[in-house]
This record gives sequence, C-alpha cells and structure tokens, in this order.
Amino acid sequence: MAPPHGNESDTSGYESRHSRRTVLAGAAAFGALGALGALGAAGCTRVATAAGTDGGDLLQRLRAQGVVRLGIAGEIPFGYIDKDGHLTGEAPELAKAIFKRLGVDKVQPVPTEFGSLIPGLNSQQFDVVAAGMYVNPERCQQVVFADPDYQMLDSFVVRKGNPKGLHDYKDVVAKKAKFATGTGYAEIQYAVEAGYKESDILIVPDQVAGLNAVEAGRVDVFAGTAVTVRDVVKKSAKTEATKPFAPLVDGKPHVDGGAFAFRSAETRLRDAFNVELHKLKKSGELSRILRPFGFTEAEMTDLTAKELCGGGKSG
Repeated sequence: MAPPHGNESDTSGYESRHSRRTVLAGAAAFGALGALGALGAAGCTRVATAAGTDGGDLLQRLRAQGVVRLGIAGEIPFGYIDKDGHLTGEAPELAKAIFKRLGVDKVQPVPTEFGSLIPGLNSQQFDVVAAGMYVNPERCQQVVFADPDYQMLDSFVVRKGNPKGLHDYKDVVAKKAKFATGTGYAEIQYAVEAGYKESDILIVPDQVAGLNAVEAGRVDVFAGTAVTVRDVVKKSAKTEATKPFAPLVDGKPHVDGGAFAFRSAETRLRDAFNVELHKLKKSGELSRILRPFGFTEAEMTDLTAKELCGGGKSG
C-alpha cells in the first residue's frame, strides 16, 4: 500500500494501522523480532541526548562504542529480521555500508512497532531510525531526516499484455476498468481523485488477493506500490506489472521518499550520513545494495529531505 497523503502525525491512528506503505513481515520474522528487541533494549547503555545546538556529538561516541543501534519496524522489504534471525532489509543493509564508512563497524537492531519509531528515537532507545520511513512535514517537526535513499511510485497488476492499456488512474477512469486495491491503501484516494467512484472500487485484504482478483477476471487492474506489485506478479504467469508512475494529488505528481531519521540535535551525524549516501548514489552502489529487496532504478531518487519537509528543519 502507499501512504495516505493527508497530514497524519506519528501519534495518530495512521501509524497504528502499521505503516504508510505495504508489506508486513511474516510470522518468522516477528518471532525473531521479539527476542532481538529485548536484547537490543537491555544490551545497550542509553546514549545521552546531545546538548545545545552545535549539531551533537553522537557520531564521535558511536565511533568510540563501535556499534550503532537501529530502530526497525519488522517490515519486509524495508527493515526486518529474516527467518535465520539476521538483520536485513533495504535500510539496515544501507546502514551497514554507510556506518562502516563513518567508522562504526557494527549495527544492532532494536525492533519496535512502526508508530513507536520516532518516540523510541527521541527517548534514546536507539540511535537512528532505519525503517525506510517516509519523510513528511509532520515528522520533520520531530526529527531530522537524511535525504531519501529511495522514492516510491505506484504500479498496476494487469493481465498479460495489458489488454485494456491501463497505465495510470486516468486510464482506469476513461476505460471504465474494474478496479481493485487494498484495505486502507492510499491508492483508493488516488483513484477517487482521478474520478473513479469510490463505491465501485473492490477492496481486498492485500496484494496477493488483488493478484487473484485480476487472474480470476473479477477486476481488470489492482493498484499498489511499484515494489510490491513487481514482487507479487512473480508468482503469476497470467499477469504483469505496469511501468511505475506517480499518482496525482491536488493535480500534481505525488512521489514519496523514504529516509533515515535522527534526533533533532544530531545534525552532524545526519550531515555525515548524507555525505556518504550521496557518494553511494553517485557511484551506483546504492542501487546495488537495494536491488535484492526489489528496488530498481525507478526507485532511485534525487529528492531531498528539505523538499519533502516543505522547507522544514530537516533540510
């Protein structure tokens, strides 16, 4: 699912519905999460809040400790514990690469619910949020963000050959296609904004149910995020994913970006992180790191935190 595009805060029901995106981790991952969460909370001394407004000294202290604590939310493919009990996902793997460049060789997961990531960060339960968190103005009032390491577009599940020629929500409306998306997905609003009647939308539990609906001919198209749509059609010989596209919100293309979050006082660490992130972008190494998790060149981005914060302090 894509995130609702309204102005929800991190203490609202929006976060309690798990996420702003799509897939939740499986039962095996969550089993490991509980054990590692307790270990992460008990095994690390809390790092004191950076004093003053000089940008903080957390990076210096992390180098001395040799380990950085990563707040994760157990979401595949963003940040989770795999079936073998190993920390992985697009954000943790990127964190390993960047923090090693910054002189911090080890990462330690601290699993929590998505809605607890920012409160946990600000209460010093961990040092950085590594969960592919979407940057928005409300969150930018609570934390500082690195520049996004990925952007997220929408895509459709359609029958092989895309017989109705459906490439965006306007096509769905113009061709009177039978349309489905997931429970609580922002794609509902995107379709309605394009002119689709909400009562005509088939709401299904998830992308697998959406795939089944397309295969069975109950609908012509299922809408979700590009990464999850690409993943789900791998299981099908009857369907394909359309090219990723940006939905329109208030008449303008809407693209979300996910990034690492830091405590507001720790701008030195955020800035150092950004320097290494931009090196990885320029070299193409970022794409290589994220590729195993379903991210393609379509998810690579030059978006900045400042843009997504609306010119807020994370810029």
